[in-house]
Amino acid sequence: MKVMIQHNSMVPIYEQLVNQIKSLILEGSLQENASLPSVRVLAKEIKASALTVKKAYDLLEQEGFIATVHGKGSFVLAVNRHAKRENLLYSTQAELEQVIKKARQAGISITELADLVAVILEEE
Repeated sequence: MKVMIQHNSMVPIYEQLVNQIKSLILEGSLQENASLPSVRVLAKEIKASALTVKKAYDLLEQEGFIATVHGKGSFVLAVNRHAKRENLLYSTQAELEQVIKKARQAGISITELADLVAVILEEE
C-alpha cells in the first residue's frame, strides 16, 4: 500500500492517512479482504507514531471501510461505492468551501481561482 504523508501539512497525519486509504479502497486499488499493514509497520514506514496510525485505522473502521481482527490485522471491507462516493463528495464540497473562503480573503478572483484549478487538474 502506497501512501504519501506530508509532515509539514496543516492536515493532521491521521486525516491524511484516512483520506488516502479511503481513496485507495474506492478506486479499487485496495480490494475487499485485502490486509492493511500492521499499525507498527505503517507507522515506521510513514515515520509517524503508532497511535496516529491506530487513530486512522479506528476512524476507517467506524466509517465501515475496514475491520480489525485482534491478532490477525486490519482488512478492507466490501463497500457500497455509491454511498461512500456520496460521503467523499460531501467532504470535498466542505473542503472546497474552505478554499473559496481563503481565496476571497486573499482577494483572488473567481477567474483566477478557476484558472488555478484548471492548471492543477492538468498536472494530474
